[in-house]
Parts: sequence; structure tokens; C-alpha cells
Amino acid sequence: MSTDTTPPCKPFGFALRVYWEDTDAGGIVFYANYLKFMERARTEWLRSLGYQQHSLKATAGGMFVVSETAVKYHQPARLDDRLWATAELADAGRVSLTIAQKVFLQTDACADTLLAEGTIRIGWVDALSLKPSRIPSDILEALK
Repeated sequence: MSTDTTPPCKPFGFALRVYWEDTDAGGIVFYANYLKFMERARTEWLRSLGYQQHSLKATAGGMFVVSETAVKYHQPARLDDRLWATAELADAGRVSLTIAQKVFLQTDACADTLLAEGTIRIGWVDALSLKPSRIPSDILEALK
């Protein structure tokens, strides 16, 4: 079965597969790789809303950067597992967003076994100075 299968689940989600490079010596997904999975889901969530990271820098003069993470691990994923990583806006401010994220084991029916969950805070910075700046209002409204 392809990893492109989309379970009938909400919020926005992105299918992933666990590869050898994602695992540790114990054969389970290395804990830091869940942050990579969440990053991919956030990037695809933004893309689904019409925003690509590289074009934001060129068109809006800014970019999102991660400023804070918190992750809780529930169960391990293993080699060849199909995963479903979600991204959902939890809070929006003038210069930052908090994104609630989860990583599930994907079964045929749905993404039903929670493996990890967390929040990621991303801030908007000026592309040249990297100093915090206000998220452009059109982008902020689209993300809400």
C-alpha cells in the first residue's frame, strides 16, 4: 500500500514511512526524528494553504522559524511503519503561531495509535535581519 493513502481523519495530516535511517540501534524511531516528521507535516500544511517556505521569503520578506518545541512520546514506531503526522493551529499571535502536532501509527482504517504529540511555536522573522516581525495580516488570516 502506498504512503499517499489519506485516512479519513482531521486535522490536516501527512503520510510518512519509517526508513532505516530513521531508526536507532534498538530498531525504533530515534526520538529526535519525530520533530522531522512534524516539520514535514507543518510544511505540507502551509503548502496546502498556498504558502511555500521559499516563496514567503521572496514575496513577503520574512519567514517562519522554530522558537520552541515540546514533545511527549507515547509509543515507539518501527522500521517500515506507516505514520500520519498532523498539524493544526492552536494559537495565533502577532509574531508567532503555536501549532499542535501529533504522530500516529497509520492503519488501514485511520491513524489511530498515538505515538507522539507536541506543540511547536514558530515565529515570523524578517528575512534579512532575522529579527522578530509581525506576521503579514493576509498570511495570518489564511492560517486561521
